[in-house]
Amino acid sequence: MIDIKTFMLVMAVGNIAFAMLMAGYVRSGSAHPAMGMWKWAKVVQGMANLLAYLQTDGAPLWMGLGASTVLVLGIMIEAAAYCAFFGYRRWRRLLYPLTTVALLLYYLAALAGASARDLGVMLSLMIALFSGAMAAALLHPGRAASDLQRIIGVNNLVFSVAMALRACFSSAGMVLSGGTPGVVQSVAYIAGYLLMIVNGFGFLLLCKEKDDRAMALLATTDSLTGLVNRRAFFERTESARMLAARLRTPVALMMLDLDHFKSLNDRFGHAAGDHALCVFSATAQATLREHDIMGRLGGEEFALVMPGTCLTGALQAAERLRLAVLAARLPGLEEAYAMTVSIGVVAIEEGEHINAALARADHALYVAKSAGRNRIEAGQPVRQCA
Repeated sequence: MIDIKTFMLVMAVGNIAFAMLMAGYVRSGSAHPAMGMWKWAKVVQGMANLLAYLQTDGAPLWMGLGASTVLVLGIMIEAAAYCAFFGYRRWRRLLYPLTTVALLLYYLAALAGASARDLGVMLSLMIALFSGAMAAALLHPGRAASDLQRIIGVNNLVFSVAMALRACFSSAGMVLSGGTPGVVQSVAYIAGYLLMIVNGFGFLLLCKEKDDRAMALLATTDSLTGLVNRRAFFERTESARMLAARLRTPVALMMLDLDHFKSLNDRFGHAAGDHALCVFSATAQATLREHDIMGRLGGEEFALVMPGTCLTGALQAAERLRLAVLAARLPGLEEAYAMTVSIGVVAIEEGEHINAALARADHALYVAKSAGRNRIEAGQPVRQCA
């Protein structure tokens, strides 16, 4: 059997150690506010475990109530950290009142002369409730969850069930009291220890997972327009070209350039130019298909790859895009600047390198600009270029 005081000491050391790990992680870079909440949750839980370890037989009631209160608050803060980490908006409206009501009922029961066993049942139910809340936040059915998130969520769910069973068996008088708990209580303590380990390392890994996704996004996305950047565009285009070659399906490529962009910057400033780029990219994304690949190559120059599209279909798509851009407006500059785009379109031919296709599309774009702008030109096929 497990010695309760030793278990509480181990939990105190473990929780405080995880808090120190999170403190070190937060200091290494920019941190989400939930990381600080989680760190303090572990500090509070560690203090609660330490208070429980220091209690002796015959200790006054207020010491037990104080340790239990600190423990519940620590678990509540941890649940709040998960809710904040995953972006739930209304968790405060539920979590804070729930904690207040639960603790008030706990104090009223103590003042009414409830036995130590009954108070233990109430504490177990409160812990089960908050662990279940954490499981719900992690396993929310309406959101995509990573494997790591599911593992942590299932662990919280198992612990919630274990604490609920502990409360039920204790209420029925089936758990031994004293320094050596019964089998059910031992299972609950083991589940609690595993929860500390999984939640501790799990939250740290969740933070790293989120940071890795953010770094990957920064490495592949243009920060101004939200489109893929030059490097990511070439990588995705090459993958699309190779897939099309295997499936023997067509791939179309466009080069796009905003007309008179330099004069817009010169007349109204770079902020107006940046806003025009954002409006253009948003208009293009609303017009194109989800699997089309559009990237910003630099300045006002963009490129677009349309998998499964022949030259005729690409010309039709380019015309829809041209008209959508022509209809777009820049707030405050409606009378002074009409946004238009020139487009060069080619079909990537079998075995053609992406750079060669881009050169043909760029030449077609040059022809469109030379012919008066706000128009579309199809590039010459490879054989005619040769």
